[in-house]
Amino acid sequence: MGTPREDAIDIFSYALKSANVELAMGQRVRFNDDGAMEIDRRRYMLREYRRLILVALGKAAAVMTASFLQNGKKTVERFEGVIVTPEPFDPPSWRFKSFCGGHPTPNLASMEAAEEILRLLSTLTQHDFVVFLISGGGSSLVEQFLAPNTSLETIAGTHKALVESGAPITAMNAVRKHLSSVKGGRLAAVAAPAEQLTIVISDVPVGALDAISSGPTTPDRSTAEEVYRIAEEYQLVERLPATIGNQIAARSLPETPKSGESIFARSHWAVLLDSSSLEAAAAKRAAELGWHVEIDDTCDDWSAEKAAEYLVERARVLRGQHGRVCLLSAGEVTVAVPREATGKGGRNQHFTLLASKLIAADSITVLSAGSDGIDGNSPAAGAVADGETMARASREGYPVDAALADFDSHSLFLLLEDAITIGRTQNNLRDLRVLLAS
Repeated sequence: MGTPREDAIDIFSYALKSANVELAMGQRVRFNDDGAMEIDRRRYMLREYRRLILVALGKAAAVMTASFLQNGKKTVERFEGVIVTPEPFDPPSWRFKSFCGGHPTPNLASMEAAEEILRLLSTLTQHDFVVFLISGGGSSLVEQFLAPNTSLETIAGTHKALVESGAPITAMNAVRKHLSSVKGGRLAAVAAPAEQLTIVISDVPVGALDAISSGPTTPDRSTAEEVYRIAEEYQLVERLPATIGNQIAARSLPETPKSGESIFARSHWAVLLDSSSLEAAAAKRAAELGWHVEIDDTCDDWSAEKAAEYLVERARVLRGQHGRVCLLSAGEVTVAVPREATGKGGRNQHFTLLASKLIAADSITVLSAGSDGIDGNSPAAGAVADGETMARASREGYPVDAALADFDSHSLFLLLEDAITIGRTQNNLRDLRVLLAS
């Protein structure tokens, strides 16, 4: 039996390995000898379509593309399309174009990818079939604003302002969708009337398909009125680049496609993996290690401060009831980063550092990390802390409060050798928090 710190890292590592894209794709997507592709009891006779298009975007785009095409082998040789990833990716054949988009901020390739995808989809007819492979991160990897000739500087500034606003991801996505020509169902609108299938790896709350990469192919539940409310609540007009802030202030945003519109008549969606897949695997491993397991996602989209207080107290209560307890919580917390902040870190490390103050001198271990392997502007996925973290930080000459004030959690965890650095995972099932109390 390992220490709680070792167990927490073991649980997170096991969950990452078990929520496997290749395995899930092989189990759910089947290519039959008669030329049909099946997913969740739906059959597509590929030979009946004039063109077969594949558009993959997101942090898991590379592995989703590879596993999809590998499953089909010769059957999928007719597919052509566009693949957009956060790291360089060699296209599988001359029939594909690949782009290395920017994350968490769009880059020039993000705009070029959007232009190519829109060009390709605009050529489709009712005789064509397009498969979208969508995973988290696509909001910045592929971007083009509705306003003509919007510069990269303005687009990047908009994304950065939203990320640092403290708004929850659903609110940020609502704003992004109403500014973009590739979000909020607008890719589906361009591809219509072609047959459309979207296979997703979800980095949003379970069931919120229209939030994954800002929902490029799904009916949008958010409205322009919500955007105006969000803008007021988080002072976005002042934070955003002037042209975008003025557009929102003028209440002139066009509405996004909604459920029931004809453009979605031939659209279907399938979730390959989501945060519940990650939690289920983590729960299995924790139980194997002898911990009583509880899952609580109540604090999804809460502020990091409020979430830390809630989960630490919940762990203490559960410890009183069950002894050795593992509390699992998936989802994301929010951190409002001041414009002048220059530290390194992300929401997971910031959350863990906040928790370290609450568990000082207590036998509780806290781990929080992103399943994509990257936390904020740092190279780490997250960090682990326990009852000794505060004291150790003080001995090292960098108190926890100082690191929190500078939004510099990564530098402290690096100093303490408690940063969890695993590199990009080519997957994204949200963040996982593991609290072990004994």
